[in-house]
Order: sequence, then C-alpha cells, then structure tokens
Amino acid sequence: MELQVIQNKIYEIRGRRVMLDFDLAALYGIETAQLKRAVRRNIERFEGDDFMFTPTKEELSRCQIGTLNGGRGSNIKYLPFAFSELGVAMLSSVLNSGTAIEINRGIMRAFVMMRHYLVSTATITAELSEIRAKLVLLERNDDDNLKAVNDLSEDIRKDIDILYTAIEEMAARPAVEEKPRQRIGYRRAGEDD
Repeated sequence: MELQVIQNKIYEIRGRRVMLDFDLAALYGIETAQLKRAVRRNIERFEGDDFMFTPTKEELSRCQIGTLNGGRGSNIKYLPFAFSELGVAMLSSVLNSGTAIEINRGIMRAFVMMRHYLVSTATITAELSEIRAKLVLLERNDDDNLKAVNDLSEDIRKDIDILYTAIEEMAARPAVEEKPRQRIGYRRAGEDD
C-alpha cells in the first residue's frame, strides 16, 4: 500500500493525528461494523483518549471530513472512532489477519514519516526565522553603514573642495622673488659672503 494513500487518511482532531474507523476498515478490507465490533469486544485495550476517542460532528466538520467520501461526514448515522497511532497499533492485536498486520505496518510507517516531516519542517522553520532575524540585522547595519559612508563622502568632498580652493588661491598669487639668503654659521678664513 502506498504511504501517500495512508497519509491522506490521517487527520488532525483535538490536536492529535488520527485515522477514522471507516478509513481503517476500507484499508483492512472489512466492513466498518466488523471493525467496531472487534474494538468493542476488546474495549479495555483502547481505554484512554491516547488510543481511541469518538469525535463530535463539529470536530469532524472542522477537519473537512464532511467533504470526504461523498459527503459521508455530514450525514453520519453513527459517529466514527478516531484511532491515534497507539490505537492503530493496538488494532493489529485485535484484527489478527495477515492483511491487517501488513496494513498496520504501512500505517505505522506513514505516522513515522509524518512525524519526521513535522520535526524537519519545524527545524527548517526555526532556522528560517533565525536567518530572517539575521537578515534584518544586516539590513539595518547596511543602512547604518551606507549612511555613514554617505556622511563620510560628503565630508571628504568638502575637504577636497577646500584643497582645490587653496590650490587655486596659491596658483593665483604672484610669484615672489627670492632674495639671496644670508648664510648662517661660522665663516672660514678666506670665504666670501
């Protein structure tokens, strides 16, 4: 059995991933009434909401089961049993046929794959959030750096303008003739000025 087919029959009700009795019966190749009878005969195996519970019509409509199976969820005569992963595992001990065991293996694999997918998705989401935060910080730093560079560029332009003005002023002055300089120091005997 393809895992994708099984995964499409796993719903989230009350914050848990569950499979409904009519989907399980179809996978096992038995009638829903037969599955329910087997469960009721062994009800002590399914005690506690962590194995099996009966969802309300509102819960079924919220998880869009009402649109599945030709509108089966909207006109349900008897509310289905919702089996958690533990409940599905327990079904293999109640329905002791080769088909049930093989289907249960596929269902367990589907639950495990979904759990791995959710964990990896959560990890990726956390990593993406961290990367987004770093990008925001880098953008802020880039904006601050760009502003500082622009301010620095403006200051440098002003300094360069001052230098050019000073060079122009120096070039505009008339050349001053230099007078011969008088030497400083001791004179040797026989030296002329």
